This record gives sequence, C-alpha cells and structure tokens, in this order.
Amino acid sequence: MPPILELTRLCKQYPGVVALDDVNLALERGEVRVLLGKNGAGKSTLIKILSGAIAPDSGEIHIDGQPVVMHDPQDAFKRGIATVYQEMSLVPGLTVAENITLGRWPRNRTFGIPTIDVSAIRRIAKDALNQLEVKLNLNETVSRLSVAQQQLVEIAKAISFNPRVLVLDEPSSALAAHEIGILHGIVRRLAEQGRSIIYVTHRMQEVPRIAHTVSVLRDGHNVGTIPVAEATPEQIARLMVGSDWRRRDWGYGARIGEVRLAVRHLNRAKRLKDISFEIRSGEVLGVAGLLGSGRTELMRAIFGLDPIDSGEIWVKGEHIAHPNPEVMKAHGVGFSPEDRKRQGLVMPFSVKDNLTLASLRRSSIRGILQPARESTLAQEMVERLSVKTASLDVKTQTLSGGNQQKIVLGNWLNTLPEVLLLDEPSRGIDIQAKEQIFVLMRDLAQQGLAVLFVSSEIHEVLDVSDRILIMSEGRITSEVLPGEMDHEKLLAMVMKEHVGT
Repeated sequence: MPPILELTRLCKQYPGVVALDDVNLALERGEVRVLLGKNGAGKSTLIKILSGAIAPDSGEIHIDGQPVVMHDPQDAFKRGIATVYQEMSLVPGLTVAENITLGRWPRNRTFGIPTIDVSAIRRIAKDALNQLEVKLNLNETVSRLSVAQQQLVEIAKAISFNPRVLVLDEPSSALAAHEIGILHGIVRRLAEQGRSIIYVTHRMQEVPRIAHTVSVLRDGHNVGTIPVAEATPEQIARLMVGSDWRRRDWGYGARIGEVRLAVRHLNRAKRLKDISFEIRSGEVLGVAGLLGSGRTELMRAIFGLDPIDSGEIWVKGEHIAHPNPEVMKAHGVGFSPEDRKRQGLVMPFSVKDNLTLASLRRSSIRGILQPARESTLAQEMVERLSVKTASLDVKTQTLSGGNQQKIVLGNWLNTLPEVLLLDEPSRGIDIQAKEQIFVLMRDLAQQGLAVLFVSSEIHEVLDVSDRILIMSEGRITSEVLPGEMDHEKLLAMVMKEHVGT
C-alpha cells in the first residue's frame, strides 16, 4: 500500500528566504514521526502547508497515493489532515463541548425556527474525548481548565474531524512532566488506532518515548529520516548542524574579576531546582538548553519578576533578601527579556522614551524630568549602538527588529549596570544586527560587566561565552568551557542531558 501521506520535492520561498527546498517525506499508517530542527529550519512552513494555511510554490502532496491540492484548512480537513498548533485557538468563554465543535455547530428546527442542536454538540464532543480516553466535563467553561486540559480539548477538536493524519506542533511546550506523560499515552493510543502522527518538538526526551521515526529539517531541507532506535543525540546533532563550525577568536581576552552575581540553591515551583552558580566581572556566562529547560525562568527569577520558593541571590557580595525589578536595578542589574515587543519596549513610545525609561533618575533633577538631559542620554546611546532612526522622536514600533533590540539593550545600558541579563537578544533580527550585538556583549565584558546570556542557538552560546552552563528540566546539569567544545559536541551534550542519558 502507498504511504498515507507523501510529500515530493516540496518548495516554498518568501522574499529573500528559502523556507523549504526540495523536501521529501513519507508517512505510513499508524506511524508517529517526530520532526526536529533548529529555529528557522522550515518546520512551521511545512506545518502550514499540511494544514492548508499556505500553498507550496512547487512539489506534490499525495494522500493514499493520489495527488491532492489543498486551498485552505477546510480542504485539509476533508482530506483527513488535522493540525493542532502550539498557540491554542480556544474561546475561553465557551464550554468544552462548544469548543470541540466550534464553527460547525449542528442545527435543527424547532417550530420551523433554526436552532443549535445542543444534544448533537455534546454527542460529537463526547465521542472525540472517548477516542482519546479522556474524561472532561462537557459543560465546563474552557477558561476554568488547566493548560493541560485545554491542550486535550484542542486535540479532541482535531480528532472530531476523524483525521487519518494528525499534526501536533509543540504540544508539550507548556505542560508539566506528569501532563506530558498523559499526552504521550494519547499519542500512542491514536497510533494504535491506525492514525498517523507528525509530532513537532524541541524536547529530545520525548523522541524515544513516542516516535517510530525521526526526521530532521535543516535550512529548508529534509536532511535525514531514521528509525528511533538509531536516533542517538550524536547522530541527530550531526544532522541538525550539518557543517563544521569553529568558535571565533575575538582578538582580546576579558579580565575576569570579582564575583558580581551569585545564585545559591535557587528553587521555584518545580521549574527551577537547586540552581547554584556565580558570574564574575569581565565574563560572559552562557546558558544552553532545549525548550522547556528553564532558561527563561532562571533569568526572570534572578531579576525578581517571578517569586522564588527558596535559595539566595547575591549581588556584589550583598544578599538580596526580596528581589524585585526595582531592587535589582538599584543594585546594578539590568534585564533584556525574551519578548522585546511586549516586555522590553513600549512600542508606541518614541526612541528617546524607550532608551531612557529605566534611567529616568539620570535625566531628572529633584524628581523633575529634564528633557535636554533625556535627549542627550538617548542620542549618545543611539550613536553608541548604531541605531538606525530618522530622529529620537520616531515611534519604536516603526523600526526593524534589530534596531528595536538595540533600544532594549540601550535602555538598560543607560542605567550603568554591572550585571546584564540577556534572554535571547538575537531572536528575530538580521545577521548584521546579531553581529553588532555579539560584539557589544564582548566589549561590555572587556569593560568589566558580568553578562549572563541565553540563546536557543547553540553556536551563539558557544561563540560568545567564556563559560557555558547546561540546563535540563530546571536544573544545571553541567558546566563546560567553549575551548573544549565544538558545535556538534555541545548540541549532542545538551540533547543527552535532556534525554537523561
């Protein structure tokens, strides 16, 4: 029998970007295929094509050996393909049953008047949940459910279309460990029912638990599909990296000085477990780990954005009893968050406003803001960071991602920090802006700052850091030196820690 789903020489381009290039993939009945790849590898584009949200530029999609063209998601549903995206699309104010059947509520006629068939809605929803072997109150409002229960509603909604192919995009990203176990049980049962599943994840420990096969995308290509029994972290790392990489020589060495930040036995709500480390002046300390490893949670806890359950944070030898952003800023700590648009900037504000928000005291006299001082601080930072803007009064939302990221950094540099926490500072920006930010980080360390740096891109952590901490499931599992690593070896090590081998 032909594969239930086969993609042949699939291509998709966007202006300046080749998202998919000559991708081939075949999925058998009852097979669970895990899809892996770094950010930008083409996973999201492939998912959108399978869901009918976008069309490929060229190539063919075959279902049961027959070529098909899908113009929209309804076409995909009719062909037996259902997709559950990472971002849930539930209506919080509706019930479980109403969400599962959303957009296709059955109708009947009462005294000649069209009405919604509530009994049919409940019957369809109950059947979908029964297929998953999940019990939920059909009348419960979705807003009252846990994240894990909402995820189950999303999957039940997809199952209600009776798909033969189910695409799950990072379904475990917001789930706790025991909830992931429930999800895996559902995936295995669906496969036993004969459904085929494409499961996209960053969590390497999921691969041996649910997959029959693993495919790796790199730069828009399917570079390999292997049985799960052969999918060692080393082999997957080799496929994901694809080419030799060497750490660059920055041409100078930082003068490592006294301890600026020390974390002792930090714990938070099962997300951070007994975290201890220290970072010195003149040092860039990188944090490597896969999605869900606790990197962002660590940065937020240190800066006082999230409460800690136990442990200690010391800055320049002083114990911070109750960390919060104002206290940490007063002690010389700055924080560039992962989501710059929602957490790092006020997008409708001007460049000047965003560059001086965290340092208004430097622009004030006796609590009264001095516009001339504010403009001077902002202009100096624009020149220092090479921010491309027509003027200081331009709204930040009109700038490119790279220039917005520079403004986030400039805002905190204007506070004259001694410790700088950078969470994904290169995400979503162009190559030139990335290079400028990496050079800035090394320059700041040379000037004596202590920089704690998180990136999903292993080669960035390896390139910029003096030391690297490896995180997995909320713990620091290893510390390595970049000079003893290459890209492939570090990626394999990170994945091994995540698998727990």
